Amino acid sequence: MKRLPDSELEIMLIIWEANEGVTRSYIQEQLEGSKVLAPTTILSFLSRLTTKGFLRIEKEGKTNLYYHLVSQENYANKESKKILERFFGNSVKDFVVQLNDSKAVDEEEIQELREFLDSLSTENQKQ
Repeated sequence: MKRLPDSELEIMLIIWEANEGVTRSYIQEQLEGSKVLAPTTILSFLSRLTTKGFLRIEKEGKTNLYYHLVSQENYANKESKKILERFFGNSVKDFVVQLNDSKAVDEEEIQELREFLDSLSTENQKQ
């Protein structure tokens, strides 16, 4: 699975959030306020995403409906693994250190992470 450019990822996020078939005009409406794209540009992105295997198209009368073939969770899992491998040598610890050093996490988030890790530890002990 290839990494999506930001513009295509933005389209996919709209489709994933809808969780049903969407039209080009629906996508254009969702983009309003953040980005203005010509209908032909949106259609180009949709065509590329279809070619890459992220979307399928169903014809409904004169309208095309676009459905995701790749789930957001599946894509996020693959991308997360790639980032962890490329930038942090597969070290979750190094990743967390980087987040901390960049001040990207606050004390509340650190506590949430601590609780999450504790729950994982408890689950593993039960198995």
